[in-house]
Amino acid sequence: MTAPRLEERFIHLGLGAKAVEEPPFAGMEWYEGYVARHAGDGAEGRLVSQYTFTESWTSWEMHPAGDEVVICTAGAMVLVQELEGGRVVETPLAAGEYAINPRGVWHTADMAESATAIFITAGEGTQHRER
Repeated sequence: MTAPRLEERFIHLGLGAKAVEEPPFAGMEWYEGYVARHAGDGAEGRLVSQYTFTESWTSWEMHPAGDEVVICTAGAMVLVQELEGGRVVETPLAAGEYAINPRGVWHTADMAESATAIFITAGEGTQHRER
C-alpha cells in the first residue's frame, strides 16, 4: 500500500478526534464538496492541507470560525496579516517555523522564490478579497 501525499489528499479533523482522508484535491471547486461532506462538524472541523507556492498570493483570506496554523516545511515565505485597526504585520517563515493566523484576521503571503507550507484551518465561512 502506498501512503497518500498530503499535497494531493488533504485530511479533515472532525468531531470525536476523527481524522478523515479526503478525495484528491482538484482545484478550488473541491472546497464546495468539502464543506458539504463535513458541515456537521461546524466550527470545530479542521482542514489539514499542504501547498507549494512559487508566487505571492493574489488575494487576502480570513477565517471567522477559528485560528489557522501555518507551518513552513520548505523554502521561505512571508506571512502578511492585517490586524485590527488596519495595522499590517509581516512574519518571515523558514522551513520548520510556524505562525498563527488568529480568527478573523485577514492574511496573505509573499514568496521570493518557492515555499511549501502545511495549513491547519478552521475553514467554515472563509472569506476572500482582492489584494
